[in-house]
Amino acid sequence: MRLSVGTLLPGTEPESVLPAAADAAAGLATVEARDVAVVRGEAVVSVRFTADEDTDADHVAGRAERAVRTLAQVGRVRLERRAGNRWFLVR
Repeated sequence: MRLSVGTLLPGTEPESVLPAAADAAAGLATVEARDVAVVRGEAVVSVRFTADEDTDADHVAGRAERAVRTLAQVGRVRLERRAGNRWFLVR
C-alpha cells in the first residue's frame, strides 16, 4: 500500500508516521518492507505486507491508513497486489 501524507497534526514528529503505518499493518499481517519517499514534492509512505485475499489486504491497508490519519492528513491511498513481477491495483 502507498499513501500520500500531507500536513502533520500538531505535536506529530515526522519520523513517527512510517512506524505507525507499519505497526498497524503488522497487527494483522506480516510486514515485508516499509519506506518513505518524496514523490513530486509529496511524502509517500509505502508498506508492503502479505495477505491471502484482496479483502484481507484492504482490511490491513485500512488499519494502516487509520493509524496515519491520527498523525497527519492523508491524501491518495493505493493498494496494489503483486503477481509475479507485476503489480496490479486493488483500490
